[in-house]
Amino acid sequence: MMQGFVNQSCEAIIPVVVGHSKARQQMVQTVIDTGFTGFLSLPLSIIESLELPWIFRDSATLGDGSEVLFEMYRAFVIWHGQYQVVDVAASEAEPLVGMSLLSGSKLYIEAVQDGIVTIEAMP
Repeated sequence: MMQGFVNQSCEAIIPVVVGHSKARQQMVQTVIDTGFTGFLSLPLSIIESLELPWIFRDSATLGDGSEVLFEMYRAFVIWHGQYQVVDVAASEAEPLVGMSLLSGSKLYIEAVQDGIVTIEAMP
């Protein structure tokens, strides 16, 4: 089980350990975004500090219907206590956890400031 909190902007925040090797890891406070179908997005500054390898460019449709190109990188995260390899989209927005990473999980949110966010692995 993983836990986070709801911030004053009513965003569900969950800490995620991200890295490229065991020597280069960082705990990142991420916003859960159920409208994001990818795994994870991070600012380029974090991607560069972790020295994540670039893998490809990918196009995506944003919520406003516009198409954008994202530079995609490879990383591991610790998710439900296990290392998992994920694709990371470079974005100057705040770090996001998307539905691909949440797949196979139960998500509970107490949707009030300082409410508890819980993510559990499904059996």
